[in-house]
Amino acid sequence: MVVGGRRKSIAFFISLGAGLIVVTILLYVGWVVFDWHRGILLFFGFLMAAVIIAGVVLNTIFLVREIRRNEQHNAFINAVTHELKTPVASIRLYLETLLTRNVDEQTRAGFYRTMLEDSDRLLTTIEQVLRTGRVGPETRLLHSVPVDLNALLEECVERARALHKLTPDALRCETGTRVTVMGDEDELRAAVSNLIENAVKYSGTEKKIAAGIECIKGRYAAVSVRDEGIGIPKAELKRIFRRFYRVPGAAARRSGTGLGLFIVRSVAKRHGGRAWAESEGPGRGSRFVIELPAAR
Repeated sequence: MVVGGRRKSIAFFISLGAGLIVVTILLYVGWVVFDWHRGILLFFGFLMAAVIIAGVVLNTIFLVREIRRNEQHNAFINAVTHELKTPVASIRLYLETLLTRNVDEQTRAGFYRTMLEDSDRLLTTIEQVLRTGRVGPETRLLHSVPVDLNALLEECVERARALHKLTPDALRCETGTRVTVMGDEDELRAAVSNLIENAVKYSGTEKKIAAGIECIKGRYAAVSVRDEGIGIPKAELKRIFRRFYRVPGAAARRSGTGLGLFIVRSVAKRHGGRAWAESEGPGRGSRFVIELPAAR
């Protein structure tokens, strides 16, 4: 209902702007027909008309952007609320069960494992929200040390396998030539982990994911993550790196905060590199790449 109301607001302001432009043009056309001999006044009249039209267009663009930004913020708040509330509710349920019932040791151990997994999920969400405020591309990189990119990728892959219970065939690690980059190890780990988590999330039940490293002309190191999941429409390939942005459709119904890829691109820019996505379209998988300057 709220989304429908906003769409009506957008349509109203667009229609209002178009109507004002048409009325203005008709008035000045009529003025030209009846008072064509007043050249100076005509010039200033057209100038004023151009200013009015530009103002109406800019106002409409601003309103549309603000409405869309508010929609994204609301979606982000809802997503974060869900991501925080779900593990907390799960942990509380298991604790209440342990307090009110006598359970055997095997069941108790299973409860503890589940609560630890929910705690990790909770900490991951909190860390993503906090990291978003720290890794803006305009902020300066404070801690720069040599980072073994191959070892970092292998660590992220092993963690994702353990967290999502994936086999080596479902999530492959293809590291070749050893590559070192200069940067903040925690930020680079967060960026690579976000790419892997993104591939796992959108790969469906039968996952085929490959993470690898390529050295480009001895000057750059590229970390790529390929999947055979739901794919991305070509029109969305650049938008998905925006803060809070979620691809409309089936992808938007998946859990998440809309911050992971924003963090990826911000980290890449802070390290003097870039990040991009490739996909042949819906249902044809996708490939995400982080390219960073290699350490000399």
